[in-house]
Amino acid sequence: MAMTAEKENANVQSAHKYKRVMLKMSGEVLMGQQEYGMDPETVHRVARDIKEVVDLGIQVCVVVGAGNIFRGVSGAAQGMDRTTADYMGMLGIVINALALQNSLEQLGVSTRVQSAIRMDSICEPYIRRRALRHMEKGRVVIFAAGTGNPYFTTDTAATLRASEMDCDALFKGTKVDGIYTADPKHNPDAERFDRLSYIDVLTKDLRVMDATAISLARENNIPIIVFSVREEGNFAQVVQSKGKYTIVTNT
Repeated sequence: MAMTAEKENANVQSAHKYKRVMLKMSGEVLMGQQEYGMDPETVHRVARDIKEVVDLGIQVCVVVGAGNIFRGVSGAAQGMDRTTADYMGMLGIVINALALQNSLEQLGVSTRVQSAIRMDSICEPYIRRRALRHMEKGRVVIFAAGTGNPYFTTDTAATLRASEMDCDALFKGTKVDGIYTADPKHNPDAERFDRLSYIDVLTKDLRVMDATAISLARENNIPIIVFSVREEGNFAQVVQSKGKYTIVTNT
């Protein structure tokens, strides 16, 4: 008797450490070599990286920032009302989410965008049970508009959604291959860590994610894996515990 699609998917998943993961990226990742906005080829390359992980039978959800378009903190620093600036940043996140969805679907990956701020004409509202069902069906879910509240970063939004989605790990895609004591691009003597505890990250003030996100991950025991998302194919490698990365856990 032919094996059902769900059983086949379950068998593929059993071969990997993770069943469901969250990918968090900054908006700057989508700029490529540009100074502003997004580079279509870079967006498509990121989509290919996500597809590789989906093809492994792993359920994927995504949170992307909006630093390539607008930063609420920067707007507030220039005299803009912080709440207004943060809402503008949330709209930038939706733009990035729609661009990533377009590239994923061009690759044949079924994708849904769910926004914390209702925009029914262009995407779904965030509904936890619906998001879970989408991932169970093999769809990538991109969570847009942060938490829907000002004063919270997309790092916190990613950790919150990872907690709500019962993710096995949160993968933080950055421009470097792990957590360092300082930016290795500006300080060649910066020390790199292979493994850290949540407390280490907080007490050493390593700033790979904001303190709220780290504390939430610690409370819900969600491992944070920091890796370079700028290297093509690296996401799939790190999900399989290959390559270079830093893992943050309770131990």
